[in-house]
Order: sequence, then structure tokens, then C-alpha cells
Amino acid sequence: MDKQTLKRIMPYASDANIDKYISHLNDTMKQFSIDTPLRQAHFLAQLGHESGSLRYVREIASGEAYEGRKDLGNTSPGDGVKYKGRGLIQLTGKANYKAFDDYTHGVYNLLEHPERVEQPDLATMVAGWFWDKNNLNRYADQDDARKVTKIINGGYNGLDDRLNFLKQAKVALNC
Repeated sequence: MDKQTLKRIMPYASDANIDKYISHLNDTMKQFSIDTPLRQAHFLAQLGHESGSLRYVREIASGEAYEGRKDLGNTSPGDGVKYKGRGLIQLTGKANYKAFDDYTHGVYNLLEHPERVEQPDLATMVAGWFWDKNNLNRYADQDDARKVTKIINGGYNGLDDRLNFLKQAKVALNC
């Protein structure tokens, strides 16, 4: 994918952010077999929504809403804030940060340094890893944006926006 294609998918993304993320996005899509136009359209649509067109790699909210959320692994005081959403897919919860650490054999030590997910390479890699871990290529292949959204978001927050990004992505990627 080139910069112009990404700009067509996320027209409100700044040129600087497109430059910052384009190579990492291409590497991530290759690494996690997000390798058909339809898979890429779904992946990029979700990232477009979750990151506000590549503007945010850290959740704007404080994370206090995640305090005590055992389903996210937030069992100690402060976990909600410490492990709030980060990366282009907004990885959330101590359990998810730990799972990524396990996947990378602790190379990034995210449990101690969750802010590292805000770096462009990890912001994209974590998104691809989460996508792969949840077998989202399967639902992208079925063109099931609702199922993809439910797994990423836990609900359907922002579904219309996600669908708008998907429409733009399908046009830009000719699928």
C-alpha cells in the first residue's frame, strides 16, 4: 500500500502521520497475513476509527473506567489507568498487555512500560497481533464488519464511522 491509498482511506490523517505509520502498517499487514484487499480494508477501517485517522495512540480518557475490570486483567489498584487503550487498535487491559508480552517473549516489557505501545512500530504491531490473535481475517474474509467491530470494541461503538472507513477502504483498495 502506498501513501496515496492510505490517504484515500483516511482523508483526515495528516501527511506527517501517514509518513510515520505507512511502512509499519505494510510490515504489520505482511507479518499477520492481512494480505488481501478485503482483509486490509477491514483492518485499516478499524484502525481509522480506533486511532481517529492515525491521530491517537493513547486513549483520551483516563482509563479509570477500567479499574477493577477482571475481564481485562485489571486486578490491582491503578491497572485501569496504567493499561488503558494504546496503539492504533487501542489495546486495553493488563491481560492484553501481558498476552502481547508473552507473544514477544517479554522483549518490550509492556507490563512495566505500557507507554511503549505508543511508538509507531509497536502501535501497528500490537494492532496486527490483536487482529491475528482474534482470528479477524476470518471475519474480514466474510465481509462481516459487525463481528470485527464486536471483537475489537466489545460492542458496536462507532459502528457507522467504522463502516464509513470500510467503504472508503474498499474503494481505495478496489475490493
